[in-house]
Amino acid sequence: MLRLLPSALLLLGTTTVFAGELAAAPEQVHPILLGSRLPQVPLRTLDGQPTTLHDQVGGRPAILVFYRGGWCPYCNLQLSRLRLIQQDVEALGYRILAISPDRPEELRKTLGKDRLGYTLLSDSPANALKAFGIGYRVDAKLLAQYQGYGVDLKAATGEAQPVLPVPSVFIVDGHGELQFSYSHPDYRVRIPASVVLAAAKAIARQDQVEHP
Repeated sequence: MLRLLPSALLLLGTTTVFAGELAAAPEQVHPILLGSRLPQVPLRTLDGQPTTLHDQVGGRPAILVFYRGGWCPYCNLQLSRLRLIQQDVEALGYRILAISPDRPEELRKTLGKDRLGYTLLSDSPANALKAFGIGYRVDAKLLAQYQGYGVDLKAATGEAQPVLPVPSVFIVDGHGELQFSYSHPDYRVRIPASVVLAAAKAIARQDQVEHP
């Protein structure tokens, strides 16, 4: 779903969720609004070194892909398909940054498995997920359900209380402003890479008009 909402709130029954907070379920998240400034949050690299989203973006336009983890087949397929547009978006000046709650050691497994050519970053404490308004708590019931599937979220994230993102794609321009947002509470639904590329091209054209 494309997000262009008039408020920084999402009302679902009696539940009000603000960007910057964790939701109780995927259906209750509310991504930050278009026009928002790029949140400044700490992350970790593949080597476990501290970094920030600001440093990783480096003042360039960027495509930010939030995925659930290397254990998720839908995520791995999405990450793999992004390689099809990588050359085109990089020619436009974009960086692709893929962010998940996986700890750095798990990121290495994903990178080696899929031979990705772009940057993977760890957000296991869920700082970025909170800042972008796409994180939700994994309760005991859901945690046990994943364990039944052979997925140990505590081990993957290194956190006693894991947080997952609603899979999302954000595009920021070279001025650090959010220009595109796609999120879907059904983790099986992912935006096609071709649509991401089309959005990136449109944003680049608009930026050339506004900042010749």
